[in-house]
Amino acid sequence: MAWEDRTPFEAIELQFGLNESAVIVLMRTQLQPRSFKRWRKRVTGRRTKHGAMRNPAVSRGHCPTQYKIKSAKNTKARR
Repeated sequence: MAWEDRTPFEAIELQFGLNESAVIVLMRTQLQPRSFKRWRKRVTGRRTKHGAMRNPAVSRGHCPTQYKIKSAKNTKARR
């Protein structure tokens, strides 16, 4: 969730109990140094990662096309 740009830190805190600084510490320990620096640069000041900066019209934490449910006919192996 932290890697995804559209998921706000508030949603992570609500679901997992980790505030923004705890998420940063977690990401620092789990990512390679270069990946962490890239992620940190990307999310710093990003409107979608901070609920207070986010447009109030957006109530979801993901892109509408991100979680598509596959139909049964698409999941069966084709013969």
